[in-house]
Amino acid sequence: MNQELREFVRDSLGRGVPRGKIREALLSARWPADEVDRAISQFADVDFPVPVPRRRPYLSAQEAFLYLLAFVTLYLSAVDVGALLFAIIEKYFPDPLERTTAYSLYQRITVPLASVIVAFPLYLWLTGLLVRRVQRDPELRGSKIRKWLTYLTLFVAAGTIIGDLITLLTRLLEGEITPRFLLKVLTVLVIASLVFVYYLTDLRPEEKEAP
Repeated sequence: MNQELREFVRDSLGRGVPRGKIREALLSARWPADEVDRAISQFADVDFPVPVPRRRPYLSAQEAFLYLLAFVTLYLSAVDVGALLFAIIEKYFPDPLERTTAYSLYQRITVPLASVIVAFPLYLWLTGLLVRRVQRDPELRGSKIRKWLTYLTLFVAAGTIIGDLITLLTRLLEGEITPRFLLKVLTVLVIASLVFVYYLTDLRPEEKEAP
């Protein structure tokens, strides 16, 4: 945050200038509205002779570790669930040009299955732990690492959905649609959409809150 802006807001509040007038003055001076609102929100709206700074969430190394591990296990779970479903689709909708044996199918399943068995329960446990922490201390929702990783996940999920739909449309135009291909496209679309909707829903309430 711009230090000059923060000091101006602090001094103005200290002199008893209403928040609305401070905001109007800064907007008239062409300060961006989001920066103005962020600067004003740094001080609690309490009746006290001097401006009271609002408590800001502290990013601990433990919190960073938990969020990073939670999102890594999410990515592992999503990719390996897709790999498992792909193997099942290939079993029931085999490609005539490919020679698939029971052993080769078994090899395709073992690694993603082991990964899902380890990663997905760990992801659920970490997510539950982080949710309980936020419920005890709602200010933790303002964690920067949480927001960055959430938006990164939304970006990856949205990119996956777009790429999946482009692939589907391309094959439609080429006239090479098969049940096996459609099921694989649907698998990717469902997994990416579930991740996107979950994290978008989780992020939306705080984005709607007034500063």
